[in-house]
Amino acid sequence: MAKAAAKTTAAGSSAERRPALAGRTTEAKGVTLAVLAPAERISLRAPEASLTALSKALGVSLPTKPKTSAAKAGRTALWLGPDEWLVIDEAGKDPLADCAKVTALHSAVGISHRNVAFSVTGPAAAVTVNSGCPQDLSLDAFPVGAASRTILGKAEIVLLRTAADAFRVECWRSFSDYVFTLLSEAASDAAA
Repeated sequence: MAKAAAKTTAAGSSAERRPALAGRTTEAKGVTLAVLAPAERISLRAPEASLTALSKALGVSLPTKPKTSAAKAGRTALWLGPDEWLVIDEAGKDPLADCAKVTALHSAVGISHRNVAFSVTGPAAAVTVNSGCPQDLSLDAFPVGAASRTILGKAEIVLLRTAADAFRVECWRSFSDYVFTLLSEAASDAAA
């Protein structure tokens, strides 16, 4: 009888997916670090001949130059390589479904639950990110809209400059605590 009750309880319960590190923030003099809300993301691979059809379906022109991004209506496409993009949708739409309608050659893989994103904002944002990232983050070398796959400490990240004093840091969920902690320590050091 106890087994039957346990099965009923287990069948009646539901699991709730919670974003990694949800609600965590760090504030220090000149910099704020926050976990961003969940977003829809795809890893997109496609040859040049497919870009027009994919751009039309996604509603944003896929950038074709290194270290660039394009954004429109809550959707951002980041150039990661000659045939590779990270597409992020913060407007609640599904870029994977949009790509599924395209018959041109491409590969689109949903990675929404794999990644976690942080914002690093404030006058000391670049110094904070540079504490673990070798990328030249001067505005001349990495202007607003610049994007690249790089490293932060020992973790691979995708970095997007969203404003002169703001960055979006994307990392794999399994590295999110490490990346957040490293950025938190760097923020404290930048404030000192």
